[in-house]
Amino acid sequence: MSTTTLEGASALLEQIGAGPIPSIPKAAAHPLARPVDIYRLYLAQILAKAAGCDAALAYDSVQVPGTAANGDLVLPVPRLRLPKGVKPAEKAAEIAAAFPDADVLFKKVVAAGIHLPFFFNPRPLPRFILPYIFQRKNTYGDDLEVGLRDPTNPDMGRKTVVIDFSSPNIAKEFHAGHLRSTIIGAYIANLYKNMGWDVVKLNYLGDWGKQFGLLAVGWKRYGDEEELKREPLKHLLDVYARINRDFKPEEEARDAAAKAGKETAEIETKGLFAERNAFFRKMEERDPEAIGLWQRFRDISIERYIQTYARLNISFDEYSGESTVQSSSIEEAEKILKEKGIYEAHNGAWAIHFDQHGAKGLGTAIIRGRDGSTTYLLRDVAGVLERERKYNFDKMIYVVSSEQDQYFRRVFKTLELMGRKDLADKLIHINFGKVEGMSSRLGNVKLLGDILDNSREAMHEVMRRNEVKYSQVENPDAVAEAVGIAAVMVQDMSGKRINNYPFDMDRMTAFEGDTGPYLQYCHARLNSILRKSDITREELVNHFIDHPSSLDGDIDSDKPHGADLLRLMAQYPDVTAMALKNHEPSTILTYLFRLAHQLSSCYDVIQVKGTDASREVTLARAALYEGARQVLENGMRLLGLSPVDRM
Repeated sequence: MSTTTLEGASALLEQIGAGPIPSIPKAAAHPLARPVDIYRLYLAQILAKAAGCDAALAYDSVQVPGTAANGDLVLPVPRLRLPKGVKPAEKAAEIAAAFPDADVLFKKVVAAGIHLPFFFNPRPLPRFILPYIFQRKNTYGDDLEVGLRDPTNPDMGRKTVVIDFSSPNIAKEFHAGHLRSTIIGAYIANLYKNMGWDVVKLNYLGDWGKQFGLLAVGWKRYGDEEELKREPLKHLLDVYARINRDFKPEEEARDAAAKAGKETAEIETKGLFAERNAFFRKMEERDPEAIGLWQRFRDISIERYIQTYARLNISFDEYSGESTVQSSSIEEAEKILKEKGIYEAHNGAWAIHFDQHGAKGLGTAIIRGRDGSTTYLLRDVAGVLERERKYNFDKMIYVVSSEQDQYFRRVFKTLELMGRKDLADKLIHINFGKVEGMSSRLGNVKLLGDILDNSREAMHEVMRRNEVKYSQVENPDAVAEAVGIAAVMVQDMSGKRINNYPFDMDRMTAFEGDTGPYLQYCHARLNSILRKSDITREELVNHFIDHPSSLDGDIDSDKPHGADLLRLMAQYPDVTAMALKNHEPSTILTYLFRLAHQLSSCYDVIQVKGTDASREVTLARAALYEGARQVLENGMRLLGLSPVDRM
């Protein structure tokens, strides 16, 4: 009996004794993607009768509480739009009294002030939730209807989201400063894809601008062809660090003059300032020698980036960059800005005075420098216009550090001032805090490749401590790599993305606490249970669907462990739906650790091996753990992790 159709799900629930799934036309329910929504539909039907209200209003009023102790669902009674003079607490008590005593799906409700908490009856949970998970497998938690332009008309096509993330600067090693954008951006791309969107993953390289002019000057001074062949990016990074040290006194002199209110033009037309600007001007004029050097360093950088991204299970649909923005698009943007009186001459340059246009706090932004070169802001605005034409996107997301908050407010405001508020409203800046404990620029830079290597070796060392298990692992190098990468990624995603976090190699590679290795261990342990059951995954699932009553003895009010695990498994699609709203990786990760902790409490109570239970009961218990393993795998893959089967 398939739950992948409303008819099949309804038939299964009728078999359980709940009756057909209620149809509430105005309710924003997703019954084929979220099992808790089916419970909400039944509950809304009961509440409409008990409270004397519209069923759609009752459905929309029911919420999923923040903690399981407050119920599987909860109704804040004031949301029912009570008539004037009706006291919510009294109405809550009245509804509780009218609630059926022997409802199949819900326990008897007891009012808690103005709230009505509802708890699922334990016995039907495995009969409904496990088939629901088994029949969806790796799509459990997805909701393809979310990405449709019109959910009532699938022929209307899917929405498109462009996600701009990672975006390192060329000729610099991919270090930990880029880590957060890459991990968070890849997760968001996975999330939108699972929700039915067409996703374009874009790596917009920092491959243009005066910083490349400075590198080119540094290459002339310090470049070495033999070193470039041996370790290309490390040598370029060293060159950039050396020329940056040479340049620092000039920058400091310029900044001191500006702070004192003095003119800086004289400083900026001499020394390394002049050399840097001259080389970049050659690039903008498409000088063959300048473009040749730029192209060489760009190709070296991209080749290395691709290798690093592959280790993180990340690929991109397009590598573009500031260099790819067409001069015609830049001219188009400038023309609009001038026509609307937004573009103004400013000390020999061109600028936007945002404060004069009602954008308080955004100050003045240079659009074209006094030497005629373009700035990031102008190129990015022109780039948005190009992407709109190319992708016809419904949403575009920039995953960039919170240090760039003001910059992106300027980008979006510039589009508004150009008369393109419709386009600006489609743009989102998803920000994040810093990785502390390492430099994000020069000096004490820890290269990401080195970090991944160290984490892998730490995991390898732990695995070697158990020689018996180690000998059973088919490819220990690959497993150590997967667990090591999980360690790095989970540390990054554990807290709210806006928060800074300290990079701690010892903590992130530990198996104790909420770490990546702990999640991998949990998945491997669940696979071990299946292996010890001596039955294939497919046979186990089919056996349970044919014998669901075999788990009845382990799912009861006086044995909460299994029921609580199932309640948690049922919530996973609601968690992914919330994650789509807040773009927080920690939403998924927090849920997975709750699932792992609940599993730990079950192992000693619901045992698969070493008991005198019948074969049918043993297999039913294994099926419970297989359902949990599937949910854990889905969540880990959504985060970009590769679950291991044995370690």
